[in-house]
Amino acid sequence: MFVLGLTGSIGMGKSTVAAMFARCGALVHDADAAVHRLYGPGGAAVPVVAALVPGAVVGEGGAARVDRALLGKAVLADRARLAALEAAVHPLVGRERDRFLRWAQRRGARLVVMDVPLLFETGGQDRVDAVCVVSAPPFVQARRVLARPGMTAGKLAHIRARQMPDATKRRRADFVVPTGIGKAATFRAVRALVRRLSGRAGHIWPPR
Repeated sequence: MFVLGLTGSIGMGKSTVAAMFARCGALVHDADAAVHRLYGPGGAAVPVVAALVPGAVVGEGGAARVDRALLGKAVLADRARLAALEAAVHPLVGRERDRFLRWAQRRGARLVVMDVPLLFETGGQDRVDAVCVVSAPPFVQARRVLARPGMTAGKLAHIRARQMPDATKRRRADFVVPTGIGKAATFRAVRALVRRLSGRAGHIWPPR
């Protein structure tokens, strides 16, 4: 089973490309969706966040959940608290990832795609067989992101500062899928990559 890490900066079209991989038969794990589940009612991360950032948890008892907007505001300018939060939540995300990989292996999957927004930033490249970066020109990225509700140029600049530069990601990637050139062209690139990787043996999973 070949494990491909999929990443890309905000507004690059990563979610669209992840959906294309799924259309081509790959099994896709969405790390951000996993975090949503962990932060939702009954999620394993709720008591962890309650201990570190109490004001970010809303509701009571079994309905308690993490409000990601409140959490973001609380850690935006507090690097120490953000680091503590990431250190506590990342192992929980890792357990979700491993559960998915065991499930994919039982299904006999030949190619799985791990959709991880901050893959390089969190050292995730060491937990996959290869990395694919989704990339678009800066003006396309800005146009997409600034069209989102509540987004401002200042917020975009802050997010860009936290993420590894796109040029660096492309240099470190094994594969690059371009967006901003039309979905048909992007889909052809994804389909070609799926065909290329589906016959490869991976070494990451199962763990040695």
